[in-house]
Amino acid sequence: MKLARDTWLVFQRQLLLMARTPVWIAVGVIQPLFYLLLFAPLLKPVLAPMGATTYAQTYQIYVPGLLAVLVIFGGLFTGFTLLGELRAGIVERSRVTPVSRLALLLGRALREVVALMVQAVIITLLALPFGLRVKPLNLLLAYLLLALLALMTSALSYGIALLVPNDSALAPVVNTIAQPIALLSGVLLPLALAPGWLKGAAEWNPFYWAVQGMRALFSGRLGDSSVWQSLLIVALLTVAAVFWSARLFSSRVR
Repeated sequence: MKLARDTWLVFQRQLLLMARTPVWIAVGVIQPLFYLLLFAPLLKPVLAPMGATTYAQTYQIYVPGLLAVLVIFGGLFTGFTLLGELRAGIVERSRVTPVSRLALLLGRALREVVALMVQAVIITLLALPFGLRVKPLNLLLAYLLLALLALMTSALSYGIALLVPNDSALAPVVNTIAQPIALLSGVLLPLALAPGWLKGAAEWNPFYWAVQGMRALFSGRLGDSSVWQSLLIVALLTVAAVFWSARLFSSRVR
């Protein structure tokens, strides 16, 4: 009960800080919007072998991947926010408060989840005029999967930031991790037509299964095995990432 209350208090505070700088949400939407408007129309011939014979079907395949890459990159780069708080002494001052150390992490991570989910909803709404159609229940499950991904990547980013507490070092480390993860997830182009060795490597990437589950949900295949597989894999990894990051965070603010 105390953990939930403390997390809510930290989360409220973080939301207030985010509300004072709403430009971050706008900036987070602009780049995916460019991909939605300028890149997705070029994919129709590429996705034709997968049955995307119309632009609407192209967006049905492409938008789930775009939302996933938004969460992957958006979440993994949130560690810079924590670095700013470390430099300002905000984290150190938390030592004198009775707030749970896990709550200090969860409250911050949930703020990032909310910001990324707002961006995901905006991108989904902008894709509707292009023919994107998805059932409400499927969309809610897809958002649940995205929220878990956002929480996992944010927690991982905080942990990496605590291990590499330097802006100039954190950027290349996170980018080196994010690039292969995104490419082996099939976020921009599905890996169905990829060489066998590439698909074999992708199957070891949990983000690949998340993207597969997202595409199944957006295509109306609620009963597809990739849906429950992706939810199970991502949920387990999210719990592991949160506790790993929380241990690092607790040692930092003791």
